[in-house]
Amino acid sequence: MNHSITIPALLSFFVTLILGPGLIRFLHRLKFGQFIREEGPKSHQKKSGTPTMGGILFLVGILAGTVPFIRTYPAVIPVLFVTLGFGLIGFLDDYIKVVMKRNLGLTPAQKMFGQFLVTGIFAFYMVKYSGLGTDLLIPFSGGKMLHMGVFYVPVLFFVVLGTVNGANFTDGLDGLASSVTTLIAVFFTVITVASGAGIQPVTSAVMGALLGFLCFNTHPARVFMGDTGSLALGGFVASAAYMLKMPFFLPLVAFIYFVEVLSVIIQVSYYKRTKKRIFKMAPVHHHFELSGWPETKVVSIFSIVTAVLCLIGMLAC
Repeated sequence: MNHSITIPALLSFFVTLILGPGLIRFLHRLKFGQFIREEGPKSHQKKSGTPTMGGILFLVGILAGTVPFIRTYPAVIPVLFVTLGFGLIGFLDDYIKVVMKRNLGLTPAQKMFGQFLVTGIFAFYMVKYSGLGTDLLIPFSGGKMLHMGVFYVPVLFFVVLGTVNGANFTDGLDGLASSVTTLIAVFFTVITVASGAGIQPVTSAVMGALLGFLCFNTHPARVFMGDTGSLALGGFVASAAYMLKMPFFLPLVAFIYFVEVLSVIIQVSYYKRTKKRIFKMAPVHHHFELSGWPETKVVSIFSIVTAVLCLIGMLAC
């Protein structure tokens, strides 16, 4: 049995599950409640005041499951760095919005600086120290690689920042980002074991921690992950994909992220040109809600789509 999978998954799950009630009570006492936009679906107004910043909970679980394996599996370090780095940016954004009562949180310039800094350090590591080269696996090619050369770093920035913001847009319904990312973490765990990439402690820890978090985050959610969690999850997915040389697989296995961010881009661009909307509301999960789908149905269908696409992703290796 592969203890580098089972132990991190179980450790992170139980740490998250055990710490959850206490952290939720603590966030309630501090009045770290979520602000719900007036222009959002009316059904979401009852969620106002639900504690946010719950991403802290599963980040602690991920650390608990991964740290004991760092010496044996040092490849987890860059993934942890990017996950925690983006989590810190999200935490600062949440803290300013919730505690300091500034609705916009970090300014766009501050947020972009932080994201570029974390991505830049990761890019520097990948090029100079990872030993992985600049070849990336092409889906459905039978294992062929594409040599990126000088395009490696610009594409890395585009992929990492796009994935992080895609995860951020996906976090809009109870359990949606958690469920989708759990399935992506399962996919990465299978691939890293098969390829010997050595990042399975962190991928399985993410899987376990998110399962624990879902005990509190499924509808009706007792806690939201906030930007603390959603940015961290995007960082995890992007960095794990690069450690596996599989960023070209992200539009497939992280298709929901891709569709969510694309729906916002399309909506904003089309509205600026025509003053009309393509979707009833963006990101696209709100469009389905306003079309009559219950929140739980949207989460279930998006999760099923992700599960099927992850299976296809395994065939594409």
